[in-house]
Amino acid sequence: MAEIGTETGKGSERWNAAIGNLSELTVNLDSLQKLLIKKAVYVDEETFAKASLSSEQSRTIKVLEQRVEGLERELDAAITSAAHARSEKRQAEAAQRSAELRALEITRELENTTRVFELHLEELRAKQEEINKRDEEIKLLEAIIQTLGGKESHS
Repeated sequence: MAEIGTETGKGSERWNAAIGNLSELTVNLDSLQKLLIKKAVYVDEETFAKASLSSEQSRTIKVLEQRVEGLERELDAAITSAAHARSEKRQAEAAQRSAELRALEITRELENTTRVFELHLEELRAKQEEINKRDEEIKLLEAIIQTLGGKESHS
């Protein structure tokens, strides 16, 4: 039973607080109504329509100004991005030119190495021919020696 009494007490406190709030709200509304009657400006329909149109145009202008600012930020970002892309392109082109020059340099080095190799090969062939020629001369001299040596032993 004690619990039911406590809940009933809390419920009535809430109701009393709500009624107090409503009374306060009524006083505030009355004050607002009196203030509006004293300060209100009454205009004809044409003036109200012009003021409404002006207000609507003002809101539209504000929205458009915000859109323009957004577009300007996007344009600035696009310009910055384009400048960055151009810079990267220039760097890539410079790297490509450098690579092409290096390829030419390596090609020249290979051509020079090939020429040197061909010269050494010609020199080796000439020496081989000289060795073959001397080898033939040696064989001829050996044959002559054997022939002369054979004659002496026959005599």
